[in-house]
Amino acid sequence: MQCGAKCFLVEIELAGEKKLVPVKAKSSILARKTVRLQYEEAVKIISVKHQ
Repeated sequence: MQCGAKCFLVEIELAGEKKLVPVKAKSSILARKTVRLQYEEAVKIISVKHQ
């Protein structure tokens, strides 16, 4: 975990199903990047919310 990191809830659509993924990152941009790296770049990110 990085200094100054916050928890974000990222709503994604993967294989036709919607999921909420908790991600710890410094910003919403880095949360999106983390999700793309974790799953795959073809995943559709619907929303990112600060928890």
